[in-house]
Amino acid sequence: MKNLILVVNQISIFGLNLTMYGLIIALAMIIGICVAILICKIKKYDTGLPIDLALFAFPCAIIGARIYFCIFNGVDSFTQIFEIWNGGLAIYGGVIGGFLGIFICSKIKKISLVKCCDLAAPCLILGQGIGRIGCYFAGCCYGIETTSEWLKVFPLSTQINGVWHLSTFFYESFLNFVGFVILMILTCKTKKQGIITGWYLIIYGIIRFVLEGLRDPTAALYLGVFKVSQLLSAILIVVGVIVFILALKLNLNKEKTQEVD
Repeated sequence: MKNLILVVNQISIFGLNLTMYGLIIALAMIIGICVAILICKIKKYDTGLPIDLALFAFPCAIIGARIYFCIFNGVDSFTQIFEIWNGGLAIYGGVIGGFLGIFICSKIKKISLVKCCDLAAPCLILGQGIGRIGCYFAGCCYGIETTSEWLKVFPLSTQINGVWHLSTFFYESFLNFVGFVILMILTCKTKKQGIITGWYLIIYGIIRFVLEGLRDPTAALYLGVFKVSQLLSAILIVVGVIVFILALKLNLNKEKTQEVD
């Protein structure tokens, strides 16, 4: 296990070459939909809602992830923007694009945006946890080089081009799974809308902010001298706190109104 080196990145199915990263992302999407349907059953929502959201959110997420990557990483030509099969997707771009898709769906279907976000949040952080495993196969998003001998063991660290780096993709994957468990517990216990969304923003924001500090400089996107994802993570935490406070206040006012009625 100590000397395990990345060897698999692409597989062939019926003559079609597919990347492991892409397959893992597809698996994450399928599992996310299944979890959303389960939540709908628990909450007694329409079980067709996850499919409606997915039809809008997934295409927007892929487009957002690609545009985000191209903006901060740059491309050699305009046509390269559309060459998704060559890699180059950013999670934060996917989150932003996915939110836009959910927003559009909520308006078309006339469903509460907050309700949709609360439904999507646990599924999203689970999908992010699964998706990060794909970074191992793609050999991206790894951490800083480690010189400590006790860290030079898989999966704490991974060899990239013969050099040991912290396996930040595995760290994030594990922490996202923990975040998923927390959000699912909250989903089952609270009826207050907006709480789940607020906690997602806070939990994921903290995870990314801390781990971006351990990310190898050559494996991160930059805006000037700042890591883009770390800046967005800080913003996410602040927005999450605001959403959480507003959700508590709105739900408290709603309960008081019901008591008066």
